[in-house]
Amino acid sequence: MAGTKEIKERMGSIRDTLKITNAMYMISSSKLKKARKELAETEPFFFGLQQEMSRILRHVPDMESDYFVEKEELEKKKDKTVGYLVITADKGLAGAYNTNVLKIVEKELSQCENYRLYCVGELGRHYFEGHGIEINTQFRYTAQNPSLNRARNIGETLLDDYLHHRVDEVHIIYTRMENAAQEEAQIEQLLPLHKSDFAIEGLPADIFMETIAFVPSAQAVMDRVVPEYVVGFIYGALVESFSCEQNARMTAMQSATDSGQEMLRQLSIQYNRARQAAITQEITEIIAGVRAQKKKG
Repeated sequence: MAGTKEIKERMGSIRDTLKITNAMYMISSSKLKKARKELAETEPFFFGLQQEMSRILRHVPDMESDYFVEKEELEKKKDKTVGYLVITADKGLAGAYNTNVLKIVEKELSQCENYRLYCVGELGRHYFEGHGIEINTQFRYTAQNPSLNRARNIGETLLDDYLHHRVDEVHIIYTRMENAAQEEAQIEQLLPLHKSDFAIEGLPADIFMETIAFVPSAQAVMDRVVPEYVVGFIYGALVESFSCEQNARMTAMQSATDSGQEMLRQLSIQYNRARQAAITQEITEIIAGVRAQKKKG
């Protein structure tokens, strides 16, 4: 059994660690609330853009646009290049948050011969460099500070590569928060868009359609709206991923705190036992000494 001094030193070390885990839990909680608040404030604008895209397509269903490609046509295309925007974290200590995203990336890259990789997050960059996977574009300092400006920069890069046919598809791999206790890494197609995804279901055939004038044209209006929609989708994914990271870190820190407190409880029992044993030993030695003195006397 360890001595009381060693046990006290270990208990002190655990208490110092608990201060760190508690602080990290509180910081992550604050960041999570701030990020969710900012996303809630911007969501109505981007949902409005999505509704306007549906209205435009409802009035001009046969409109031609580089941003829209039918699923059947896309599936027939051979030797296509796929772009993957991968959102990971800059820091660890977040459970399986980064691992789940990278598992999806591994699966996708194993099935795709031609691809371009766009990476957000230092842990993702370290992973790809360690495995010899080329990163075409790295967006630094974005994972820890998601903002509309950073999302716009990413969107401009992706749209430029798509419109100049450097990529035929763009997919985004990120983590979505299903609820406070569950988050899931997933992949979604960002470009090209499909008209069927914006169709309003359940409308009767004879429904009144308001008159809308598109200036200078419906295609020009759509070409202005779609990039903003893409930026909004990327911003939402960045904030969702950031929120999931903070939530995962809160869970990890809470688990570490619970484990530390359990260790303290066990060490406290050991300390009391060691202390009691030392006291008993001292008493025994005193009694033995007294008896020895009496025998001499």
